[in-house]
Amino acid sequence: MAEHGIHLHEGFAAAVLQSLRVDQFSVAAADLQTFAIDQGPVTDYQQPVAVVWAESVADVQAVVRAAAEYNVPLVTRGAGTGVSGGAHATAGSVVLNLTRMNKILEINAEDEIARVEAGVINGDLNEAVAELGLMYAPDPASYKISTIGGNIATNAGGLRCAKYGVTRDAVLALDVVLADGSLIHTGHRTFKGVAGYDLTSLLVGSEGTLGIVVGATVRLKYLPAIVRTLAVFFPDVQSAAAGVLALGSARVQPCILELLDGQSLKELDFRNGSNLASRGTALLLIQFDGLAALQEEDLAVAALEELGGRASREDPAEAQRLVDLRRNNRGLDVDAVNRVGEDVAVPRSQLVHYITALEEMARRHGVDLQVIAHAGDGNLHPTFSVPDLDALSIAALNAALDESIDKALELGGTITGEHGIGQYKLRWLPLEQSEQVLGIQRSIKSLLDPQGILNPGKAIPDA
Repeated sequence: MAEHGIHLHEGFAAAVLQSLRVDQFSVAAADLQTFAIDQGPVTDYQQPVAVVWAESVADVQAVVRAAAEYNVPLVTRGAGTGVSGGAHATAGSVVLNLTRMNKILEINAEDEIARVEAGVINGDLNEAVAELGLMYAPDPASYKISTIGGNIATNAGGLRCAKYGVTRDAVLALDVVLADGSLIHTGHRTFKGVAGYDLTSLLVGSEGTLGIVVGATVRLKYLPAIVRTLAVFFPDVQSAAAGVLALGSARVQPCILELLDGQSLKELDFRNGSNLASRGTALLLIQFDGLAALQEEDLAVAALEELGGRASREDPAEAQRLVDLRRNNRGLDVDAVNRVGEDVAVPRSQLVHYITALEEMARRHGVDLQVIAHAGDGNLHPTFSVPDLDALSIAALNAALDESIDKALELGGTITGEHGIGQYKLRWLPLEQSEQVLGIQRSIKSLLDPQGILNPGKAIPDA
């Protein structure tokens, strides 16, 4: 076999197979194709030269040491639910799959923490801790299949971010294999701790470019005994967006605050047989939890009805159905050549302005638009699409995407609220961050990964 970059390096394969079983290593065409990409847009399709399944920290260390010795790029992945191309294979790379490292190592109800391996499914952890009246708060839409390690790599968000924060806010400590195969532990078991630089926070969201997360200590929250859910329909999406600030003025704190425009409601109806679009042109789906949930619900209804909203207090079954519809609308987020979903965030005070601007630019460019948002924290997922694949249509689509990014930054926002930079958003990162800031990040990358073998071409653009 030839050197890496074209074929699998024989020395690397031999070194790995000294430590791993044959069934943990594959060069089968079907596996190379399956694990070539995640769910993000593909800008440079490459198949890996091999796929390796680690089952222990020692396995990961063995693979990384072999990769360092033979200068083989490593792309680490979990379930592959990311939507920015952070787990796309790159030329000559080996995909390191951590889904078999799926043990919950400890649940401590008194300390309100859990220790998990990287491949533990988010939903499985929640089921385990719910028996003790606890929950792991970060809840990306893919929580039923995505791994904690993948959530950490992308600093995943979710519906409950409005109240409980993103993954970084729930991670207390990490076990990380560095680019030379050594194992470090960062952070602490305590909720508070400020010893040294905060390497844990640095590694969360680093998309596997600084080290490979093999384990985590995460903070748990109390599972709420009372949950109240509102579906508030508005005559237009601007009124719904204005409702977000109205809730803030009413000083209530939803755990879930989601916005869906009319086109999104129609597509959800089409895909699920629901009747949301018949109830209004835009929806705020709101959930309160905790002992004050009923009081907060009353205050929310009063505030939103003043804006023209029609509030429906949903029973638990309908509430679960509505939340599930929102969580499971992955069909609206699936990217294709003629359809791309964005992940920008703007200050909440700019939600109305940004949505209005999106509608205007969609009309001007002649593209279709749907807007879904984690409105509680200003994180929007506008999806632009065109019906055809001709050059003019695709050019219009790309022009709308670029303008949507420019407008978000103009309003004080960011190019990604929760999906990460991955491979797809590298082109836009210099618009948000100065060359000096990018240079500092490249220096950190060079320090921790001097050979550049950890997930190359992701998260930070080359100089």
